[in-house]
Amino acid sequence: MADRSPVLRIITSAARESLKPLGLTRRGRSRLWIDDHGWWLGVAEFTPSRIAGSGLHVGAMWLWHDVDHLAFHVDAVRVGSELFRTPHQFTPLALELNRQAAAHVTALRERFPALPDVARYLMSRPVRPGYFWDSFDAGIAAALVGVPDTARDHFERVLREDPLAPWMVQAQEKASELHAIAADHDAMTAWVTQAVDSCRNKLNLDPVPLAII
Repeated sequence: MADRSPVLRIITSAARESLKPLGLTRRGRSRLWIDDHGWWLGVAEFTPSRIAGSGLHVGAMWLWHDVDHLAFHVDAVRVGSELFRTPHQFTPLALELNRQAAAHVTALRERFPALPDVARYLMSRPVRPGYFWDSFDAGIAAALVGVPDTARDHFERVLREDPLAPWMVQAQEKASELHAIAADHDAMTAWVTQAVDSCRNKLNLDPVPLAII
């Protein structure tokens, strides 16, 4: 059943003023808005709360993960829930949430204008124990920009993790495959392009010509 709450109506109206002019599109009738860059997405979610209201989560998703759901691989901002009491009281709060969403989406665009910028960001992050995907993403980006030794180092970190769940086993299988082709730029580009195309299809995103690098 569609959400017909006044919160969603107010949030959506504010998003049409702040996010739609930037080129973002709404995900169906949800609280999610997408900034599509082909091989990565900016994602703005007006997070629901247990009681009426909304928070905000903005981040970036790398589509080489080839999943069937939106995800946040880089966080730009998380804002706690603003409570809804009346439309009059909540409307300015919704406008402010959307102002913040627009600002952080714009900041992501400026931070990640091209793959080399993404690669520098991913490779410069300190290693965080337990953050399995940090090394996976950094390995892919490093291989794509032509630093295979760095890529293999990151994939080896993934392979050293104790696989505590089936998804980790699957990710390590991918990391092993990528480790083997890290020095083959054409093979890496083909792998990533196929993964991105598959992910876009799973997310029902329009097909686009991909220019990863």
